[in-house]
Amino acid sequence: MQFIENKTFDEINVGDSAELTRTLKSEDIELFAVMSGDVNPAHVDDEYASSDMFHKVIAHGMWGGALISAVLGTELPGPGTIYLNQNFNFLRPVGLGDTITIRVTVLQKDEKHHHVILNCVCINQDGDPVIEGEAKVIAPTVKVYRPRTQLPDVHLHESGARFNELIKATYELPPVRTAVVHPCDALSLEGALQAGLQGMIIPVLIGPTAKIKAAAAEFGGNLDNIEIIDVPHSHAAAETAVAMARAGKVQMLMKGKIHTDELLKPVVDKATGLRTERRMSHVFILDVPNYPKPLLISDAAINIFPDLQVKRDIVQNAIDLALALGIDMPRVALLSAVETVTPTIPSTLDAAGLCKMADRGQITGGVLDGPLAFDNAISKAAAETKGIQSEVAGQADILIVPDLEAGNMIAKQLIYLAGADAAGVVLGARIPIVLTSRADGVLSRLASAAMAQLYVHHEAGGTLL
Repeated sequence: MQFIENKTFDEINVGDSAELTRTLKSEDIELFAVMSGDVNPAHVDDEYASSDMFHKVIAHGMWGGALISAVLGTELPGPGTIYLNQNFNFLRPVGLGDTITIRVTVLQKDEKHHHVILNCVCINQDGDPVIEGEAKVIAPTVKVYRPRTQLPDVHLHESGARFNELIKATYELPPVRTAVVHPCDALSLEGALQAGLQGMIIPVLIGPTAKIKAAAAEFGGNLDNIEIIDVPHSHAAAETAVAMARAGKVQMLMKGKIHTDELLKPVVDKATGLRTERRMSHVFILDVPNYPKPLLISDAAINIFPDLQVKRDIVQNAIDLALALGIDMPRVALLSAVETVTPTIPSTLDAAGLCKMADRGQITGGVLDGPLAFDNAISKAAAETKGIQSEVAGQADILIVPDLEAGNMIAKQLIYLAGADAAGVVLGARIPIVLTSRADGVLSRLASAAMAQLYVHHEAGGTLL
């Protein structure tokens, strides 16, 4: 156990000093901005800072001041110190990666009031002072020796940041002509129109024209130059969209205000639908605050109790999407309740079979491991504790769940308990289907459209015009 100890007024001598060293990280700037509310773009906006006088992001001046306070409050004099006065001269900026030594030195003591005056200086890795000043404090007169408080872990998460990166990845790509099926509510219509404005899709709105215009009026949506195909109801909208896809008139489908089953019914029709030799499956992409990269989960929406062959297709669909999103060699964790192949737990047998299928080239483009319990799939510490040696354990890009119930619960737990953002797409048909929930906001709908657009261009090998 670590302890914290002060120096009382009587123990302090002129010339005594104490110091600590810190290296400025981006997290330090973000935490200080969150705590103080100071979002001066010189500190938090890379683009602005690059054109500012220092040509780089710099620390808040009072970041160094706070570190001086930390030395005074924890080292010299330490616990029990009362701040009376402090002045600063800011001499040089502190940039990301700079290592700063903060040193305080006793200059004077006042016996009558137990006042202590200290010189305060912050010096960078080149030996140059960046902050100078003096502090006046009341030194403690009672000895303090206590266990050092352990601070909580802090995880910074910028909501929507990874989805915005996904959207940015589409900027250089041509838009994809997309059938938007029954967009008769404001949220689904706005998502489609925004995707159009951002150049991801060319929306073709299919549904009752009057309802579509009424939905647009709710949020001031502009339907000028937007193609609308008037059909009487949602059933007809789905059938029309599928027929257009079969004819090659659209390269994506996007769900509007229509139930998933109703949308997929004409898609899976053996005679007139969009089926291929591969089984269709849904892939969630989640931006989880405490996970260092996007996390794909499949299948949590279509296949209820998939057998081994269906799981092979589920895995391949997820890998193909991950490759389209720029993940070079996706790590695929095949989830179960345990890490060992156990005959009484069918999902462990499926996991073993899928791994062997990958060895034999029946699954390509990724690296598979399983069975893995959820903790071992996403936590290196958990995997190391159990002695699991794996390229996948603790760093999975894709989680393949045993069945729909498990997948749906995992995804929704991450969304509602861990604050994850979610987007989703259905693969395995002739074209991708943007499949969002009624609760999804515009950003999730844009991210889902971006996923599908990237997938279309990836599958086309850059030839789509």
